[in-house]
Amino acid sequence: MASIELVGRPPSSFFAGTMLRGGSERGGLCFASAGRRRPAMGTTAPVGALAERVMVAPAPAERAGRPEAHPQCVAARAVVTVRRRRKEDAMHRVVEQFDAFADKLGRSVLLQLVSTEMDPRKGTPKKSKLSRLVGWLEKKDVKAERVVYTAEFAVDADFGHPGAITVLNRHQRELHIESIVVEGFPSGPAHFTCNSWVQPTRVSSYPRVFFSNKPYLPSETPPGLRELRLRELADLRGDGTGQRRITDRVYDYDVYNDLGNPDNGATSARPVLGGEQMPYPRRMRTGRPSTATDAQAESRVEYPEPIYVSRDEEFEEGKNEMLSEGALKALLHNFMPLLVSSVSPDICDFAGFHDVDNLFKEGLRLKQALHDQLIQKIPFVRKIQENSEGLLRYDTPDIIKKDKFAWLRDDEFARQTLAGINPVNIERLQAFPPVSKLDPAVYGSPESTIREEHIIGNLDGMSVQQALEGNRLYMLDYHDIFLPFLDRINAQDGRKAYGTRSLFFLTAAGTLKPIAIELCLPPITDGCKRAKRVFTPPADATSNWLWQLAKAHVCSNDAGVHQLINHWLRTHACMEPFIIAAHRQMSAMHPIFKLLKPHMRYTLKINALARQILINGDGVIESGFTPGNVCMEMSAFAYRELWRLDQEGLPADLIRRGMAVEDSSQPHGVRLLIEDYPYAADGLLLWSAIERWCGAYVAAYYPSDEAVQADYELQSWYTEAVENGHPDKSGAPWWPRLSTPGDLASLLKTLVWLCSAQHAALNFGQYPLGGYIPNRPPLMRRLVPVEGDPEFAHLVADPHRFFLLALPSLTQTTTFMTVIDTLSTHSADEEYLGERPDEAWTADPAALAAAREFEADVRRAEQEIERRNADPACRNRCGAGVLPYELMAPSSEPGITCRGVPNSVTI
Repeated sequence: MASIELVGRPPSSFFAGTMLRGGSERGGLCFASAGRRRPAMGTTAPVGALAERVMVAPAPAERAGRPEAHPQCVAARAVVTVRRRRKEDAMHRVVEQFDAFADKLGRSVLLQLVSTEMDPRKGTPKKSKLSRLVGWLEKKDVKAERVVYTAEFAVDADFGHPGAITVLNRHQRELHIESIVVEGFPSGPAHFTCNSWVQPTRVSSYPRVFFSNKPYLPSETPPGLRELRLRELADLRGDGTGQRRITDRVYDYDVYNDLGNPDNGATSARPVLGGEQMPYPRRMRTGRPSTATDAQAESRVEYPEPIYVSRDEEFEEGKNEMLSEGALKALLHNFMPLLVSSVSPDICDFAGFHDVDNLFKEGLRLKQALHDQLIQKIPFVRKIQENSEGLLRYDTPDIIKKDKFAWLRDDEFARQTLAGINPVNIERLQAFPPVSKLDPAVYGSPESTIREEHIIGNLDGMSVQQALEGNRLYMLDYHDIFLPFLDRINAQDGRKAYGTRSLFFLTAAGTLKPIAIELCLPPITDGCKRAKRVFTPPADATSNWLWQLAKAHVCSNDAGVHQLINHWLRTHACMEPFIIAAHRQMSAMHPIFKLLKPHMRYTLKINALARQILINGDGVIESGFTPGNVCMEMSAFAYRELWRLDQEGLPADLIRRGMAVEDSSQPHGVRLLIEDYPYAADGLLLWSAIERWCGAYVAAYYPSDEAVQADYELQSWYTEAVENGHPDKSGAPWWPRLSTPGDLASLLKTLVWLCSAQHAALNFGQYPLGGYIPNRPPLMRRLVPVEGDPEFAHLVADPHRFFLLALPSLTQTTTFMTVIDTLSTHSADEEYLGERPDEAWTADPAALAAAREFEADVRRAEQEIERRNADPACRNRCGAGVLPYELMAPSSEPGITCRGVPNSVTI
């Protein structure tokens, strides 16, 4: 056999003999397996057909007289499915052709089977000879995305069942192995779900290890796989040093110290998130060097340069194609507004609502004189317009498709707190007036200035006390989250904000109506009248526009809290440590890792991209939302003051906000106080399905408390996620215990909920429900004027113009719309809740049965959601011009659909 080139660190003790020897440890003639083979359960993965023959031959003469314990051997075949890139540049095609010819000359991909059993004579796992993957040259020009190759093995009859397979890639390029099926053993086919990149030996001299789909708790690991299991986890953990290469597979933790770039000046620096001063979850470590001017800040990698995540966390081609299409659309959408504003600065703002509407009808509509001026100065503008007419227009958001003016109505403003983009902040008012928790010595009187006389006329004849006792008063409270940052926000150019409180009354029809809005600024002097202003539903034209401006400020705050806290912090950042810890501490063989795997897909990559372009200094979030350069400090403030894992599950969150009470007589264990609360009502359907799934799955592996407590991989995962991934909160007393099967099932259902349904509810409605900027401005540029101010006279003279000037500018609007368009898009390779595209993900029949029941539960939930959306009694989701609530409907087509619940945080 050709010698194998060794590069890099010396192989481990397990691999040492494998790589250099390649010969069989046992003698004997080869016999194909006899007897009936058992098909794998629940799988349609391809298998290699083997002709079965049994032959008996005498022992060789030279072995006469020696005991021949096992004169037979088994012929087996590995069927390897390799996924090729759909699009390749010329250089990659040349290298691929070179690999194909080099493969024929001996520089091939080598496979080796590892038994679940130990060799009693050597004290090491039983291993096959190294076998070459054949067919590379013959299939070099095949155009299919998936290409199947085979390798032949001959092992002793007492080899046992293959529990692992190693792959040594001696080509020049990395290869993506989707799956391997080994057939020929009496025990039936062995399935290996890989979905992983295997680096060439010039990058890593280690063979890659893939375990079969049979799950094993650590204590049940077969003897032949124990060392491999430990070695694989050690490799994934790394040693915590050095800069990570794009080809690495190492998972580790770091603080958020790469959001700013102090080398570009003090205004480009950003504080480190994570640590005593500014607590925050940890992110994936890259090991990049520090900046030249600040040793605590990590140097940045600017998009589109790749930022490190473990190689298998990278997007697949379908996802990258979707993002590339979004990038092209963004380029074209933003190019024209930027060009127009640079040539004619007076067209930086919307002149009227018709300008906003034209973004959806015609794209950016130019006056003829300006159009001619642009064509004269920049001739290729005509070519852009001719060739990209469709891309220069925006899709009409769903929110104005059924009723163009619904956003102006108070009932729609209130309905969106229950069935909009951010339905997770509405809370029941439990004391009147509301009271702040901030330090009164710094922020003034904690008590709201909303009084009974402000709202009594809108309580349907009730007193305030009666409305409180009847669970009829509700609130959006963005006072305490904004007030500490208002001086710094309002000092920024083109940024104006308040701390806001909005009160709502629950009508007899089951809908909410706004009854008061309080706008608060830090007090300049004691008793400052501008510090707290209360607005109530209008009685005349002027108060109507003041009321619309007050609602716009509430929506702007709601947009910021939604994006920075509920969406980014709670479903992206806080989940990342659990994903990193899972890869570091739980083997791919671990049944809990198998359950979590689809719910971790793409999350680390999308979070890394967010650090490059979304949450970074001067990135999309800072540029597009009112808090500006204090956005991430507000996120850190919310993490320190508000985030608790024990309150992240749906029932616990609803109870915390006073939106539900415990009720064992109800199907989900809680009773909603607003029965037609679409987010919560639909969410409870999916929560219960997840709960049953996790409970059944856990019960299949953990029969007792002792079984949970004795699982050191499981315990290490949770301990590390808390202590290394959330170290700034690790000492909190509220962390859930992990001592019983019930504890484990509860933890898992919370994580699955957050990664799937909760994220979907907060993400995929962003463009359909927030793409019409007057409905939900992400930032405000003007405060609400006070009578007697010059600005008040401007409002009275031209209220439309004043209102639009308070909203984002033209370029801010188009940039924001382009981003949320991409964020709201499902890619073609999306995997939805209840789906497991790889049917061979486990060999456990009990787990497969539980998964099928979970899928059926999810489908039933979808049917119930469809029924509710057609029920006229559900006024918050059905009615004239009212949008159905489909963000919890599990399935979806690709694109922007305002529905669909992917398994994981994929965008």
